[in-house]
Amino acid sequence: MTVSLDSAPIGTRARVKNISDGNIGKKLMEMGIVPGTEIFVEGMAPLGDPIKISVRGYKLALRKNEAKRILAEI
Repeated sequence: MTVSLDSAPIGTRARVKNISDGNIGKKLMEMGIVPGTEIFVEGMAPLGDPIKISVRGYKLALRKNEAKRILAEI
């Protein structure tokens, strides 16, 4: 099932399928979030923003609008 990362439940392991174009998409790819990369959703703030993920051995906090641009297969 393919979902945007902002809607993936906490504790989900997902594999990146696609990243939307634009400046944010380029920034995400520079941080190592590229198609085929495995991501683990570690947590979310109470209102859903930011989202804490683990990718390639390090942790990131993404804004909800950044996470929406990441399509992942769960």
